[in-house]
Amino acid sequence: MDTADRFVAAVGRRDLSALEGLFAGDIRLYSPVTFTPFEGKAMVMGLFGVLVRVFEDLRYIGRLEGAAQTRADGTETRSVVLPFLATVGGKQIHGIDLLQFDEDGLVREFTVMVRPQSALHALAAAVRAGLVADGLIPADH
Repeated sequence: MDTADRFVAAVGRRDLSALEGLFAGDIRLYSPVTFTPFEGKAMVMGLFGVLVRVFEDLRYIGRLEGAAQTRADGTETRSVVLPFLATVGGKQIHGIDLLQFDEDGLVREFTVMVRPQSALHALAAAVRAGLVADGLIPADH
């Protein structure tokens, strides 16, 4: 079982401690609801704490292997795209998670894309409320 498989299994169990072990310390998560990425394992884990509460009936519906890429430093990285369906605030979401791995097989970059726009708005409101409630961002942010 590779990192992507362990990620899908951990999300299915809503197992935050299992997820934490899959992320590089310098992970960056690019969210469809913020311009600036979430950076570092602590912040990304805080976000996932919110997401496991916000997403209803999240299920991954496939897996696409990405091509290996060579970074500027000469190291090679691979990626996996995980299409998913979920519900947030009564809105059906269709999205993808793009996981890019470091040389140790940990998730270094994580990009989320979702549609339709009405679901994106519901997701943004729910995530913001959760981040504020958990003290991860100020209420006036």
